[in-house]
Order: sequence, then C-alpha cells, then structure tokens
Amino acid sequence: MKLPLILFLVAAVVPVFFGKIRSAPFWLAMQAVALGWSSAAQHGEWSGHALAALVEVLLVRAVIAPLLLRRAIRGRGEPNLDLMPSNLFAWAIAIALLVLAFEFGAPEMSDRHALALGAVGATVAVSLLLLAANDAPPAQLVAVLFMENAIALFESLLPEPWPLPVHLALSAIYLLTVGVGAWLIGRPEASTVRATPAHAVEEGGRP
Repeated sequence: MKLPLILFLVAAVVPVFFGKIRSAPFWLAMQAVALGWSSAAQHGEWSGHALAALVEVLLVRAVIAPLLLRRAIRGRGEPNLDLMPSNLFAWAIAIALLVLAFEFGAPEMSDRHALALGAVGATVAVSLLLLAANDAPPAQLVAVLFMENAIALFESLLPEPWPLPVHLALSAIYLLTVGVGAWLIGRPEASTVRATPAHAVEEGGRP
C-alpha cells in the first residue's frame, strides 16, 4: 500500500517547511504510525513476530519518544519558534533535495519500493538540512529522530523481518538516543549559569 508511505512522507516534510518546534512530537508520532502501518502491509501475514514488532514501533516511537521529547521541550520554556528558519534560500535547498531524493526512484515510481526509497531519501535529506540550518538543541534532536525513523522505514523493506532480539536492540538504542537527547536539551542554558556571577557582583557592589 502506498498510503502509509505518503503519510510518512507528509509527516517528515511538512513540519520542516511549516512546523514549530513544539509540534515536533506530534509529527514523530505520525511517522511512527505510518511506519507501523507500512511494516504491517509489507509483511502481510500476522505472526507473533510481526505483532511484537508492530507493538514495539507503536509503543516506543509513537508514544514514549514523543512524550519524552515534549516534556524536554516544554521544560526549556523557550518561544515556539519555527523548526527550520523560514527563508527562501532554505526552502529552495529543501525542494532541490526532495527532487533529487525522488530521482532515484523516478523510473519505477509506480513500484512501492521505489516510493519507499524516495520517502527515505527525502527524510534523510531534510533531516541533514535541518541539522545544518537550525543549531537549537531541540531542533537538532528532532532531526536525529527523523533520520532514525527513515532508517527504520528502510529496514522495513527487507524481504525478511529482523529477528526479535535485533528489534529489541534497535528499540533500546532508539530509547537511549531519545532519553539522553531529552536530558541534554532539558538542562539549564549555559547563558543562565554565566549570568549568575554577574548578578552576584552587581548585588555585592551596591552600598
């Protein structure tokens, strides 16, 4: 089915152009839903392995990861800025990268695998652009998680699913990435820490 791939592509591309940082957890959850849907459609038959993999994707990527990211972003108390700076130069680069990504599958665009490769390439391209265009810690973490989801989508195209221990290991790595990243971006800003001595000097200099 092409519908889950289109949903994944929309959830990866739209927030880069029009999304805010605080809306990133929603888009991550939508990517995870599309990823689980695509994986289920790819393997067709329902087995204990397929069901466990689907539960892992939905629980870890659609629930836990967005919740940790949302808590870390809200904890920073920063303005809800654009995920990627809105300017024509950045948008032109993003559009060019999307076109190049889909050129790989252009000869066989009717094939599901070609569309999936285009979605993977487009997501990786916009993630790298986001890493280069926005140096805010939350945006950097969002770009990394977008790229992780693109890798998971590429793995879902394999003719045979990963063994369950591999799924669990990848899930643990993903959770570790989200947990450490959320902890890092939730720490107080260095500027706040540096402002404390200056404030103390000012208070000490008063008569």
